[in-house]
Amino acid sequence: MSKPLKQIHLAAHFPGVNNTTVWSDPRAGSHIEFSSFAHFARTAERAKFDFLFLAEGLRLREQGGRIYDLDVVGRPDTFTVLAALAAVTEHLGLTGTINSTFNEPYEVARQFASLDHLSDGRAAWNVVTSWDAFTGENFRRGGFLPQEERYSRAKEFLATAHELFDSWQGDEILADQAGGAFLRDAKAGAFVHEGRHFDIHGRFNVPRSPQGRPVIFQAGDSDEGREFAASSADAIFSRYATLDDGRAFYTDVKSRLARYGRRADQLLILPAASFVLGDTDAEAEEIARDVRRQQVSGATAIKHLEFVWNRDLSAYDPDGPLPDIDPDLGENHISRGRAQVRMYRDPLATAREWRELAEAHNWSIRDLVIETGNRQNFVGSAETVARTIDDYVQADASDGFILVPHITPTGLDAFADQVVPLLQERGVFRTEYEGTTLRDHLGLAHPDDVRDERAAS
Repeated sequence: MSKPLKQIHLAAHFPGVNNTTVWSDPRAGSHIEFSSFAHFARTAERAKFDFLFLAEGLRLREQGGRIYDLDVVGRPDTFTVLAALAAVTEHLGLTGTINSTFNEPYEVARQFASLDHLSDGRAAWNVVTSWDAFTGENFRRGGFLPQEERYSRAKEFLATAHELFDSWQGDEILADQAGGAFLRDAKAGAFVHEGRHFDIHGRFNVPRSPQGRPVIFQAGDSDEGREFAASSADAIFSRYATLDDGRAFYTDVKSRLARYGRRADQLLILPAASFVLGDTDAEAEEIARDVRRQQVSGATAIKHLEFVWNRDLSAYDPDGPLPDIDPDLGENHISRGRAQVRMYRDPLATAREWRELAEAHNWSIRDLVIETGNRQNFVGSAETVARTIDDYVQADASDGFILVPHITPTGLDAFADQVVPLLQERGVFRTEYEGTTLRDHLGLAHPDDVRDERAAS
């Protein structure tokens, strides 16, 4: 018997100004004006996407003590943007990244419960931690937490938020106008939490929202991150771009669910993916090469090389050879606030590998950065991209993708108009929304139903 076709989940990431976007393209618009967010969200909803996703930047990243030129816009407040988008969309899920290291459970739970009410059940929370003291300097608490402490706090943070969401059962509001009684239960919203990281008690002041709790996303690739997702998340982001790597990640994370009494379909795996479309595969490849060169200017290439070398390399020609000096292994890094720094745990080995690649291919510094970094996931005609996406999902390398266009806000338009209809023809993507909440879109049960199912088993 043949395996039934999986339905593909699609979402759209509004990326802001970074090395994915090409802000200098004449088609690019503002990354902070509401009209850009509104256009992007309406396009995603027109294409019947599951949700729109906003990342978070709590501090502008620096290079050599100066603001990194690709981050000069920063990011506007997540809740403000998502609440505004709730008013101009009807079905699209609204997912925001909110940090568990520098916030408090009560305020975050209150904000997400409010967003879920305002959007009629379309809110989602991407739970992240902060790994560096540089970001912590922006906050009263300051500093940072070691990795094991970050995840310990994040787990208790989420559990505490769930206690707050669940302090309302959903039937407390009577609103009996004739009898004059508003609440059926005057104890609604009462909570007490005593734990290692949080010791709070009081009344949660937002009644139970349409989804009960927001959909929970998680974006960590470490063993702790995968375990956190298996225990607590509804979806996990993945950074794996190849079919084999994607399948390995998919199998590993899904295999962890059983120990928490969860089924494989209760956690979705959604890698981020960029794309370039052309009338033919050859044209798309040519466009992709041009896009990569737009994404990585000469100055940007030097900055990327400094992530590994930890030296000021501004005197080097980006169109020339790699430095013959070795990376500086000092603790004070020239680049602050960039997660990429953690990717190169052995700078000397990385430098050797890059020199070998550059020599073998006759690459300049800029060529190397382009070829080892900015690679689009899906490049080709609409037919090729639709087929490839479907192949990945049917092969259990993912459950869908979070698409990151390189032009904001109109970069999603071509995908919506050209690729989505082909996926619909294949029978693997919806033609209309079948539910009203984000949980409906993602095929996830309401928390109350999950609780009742566990109680009955």
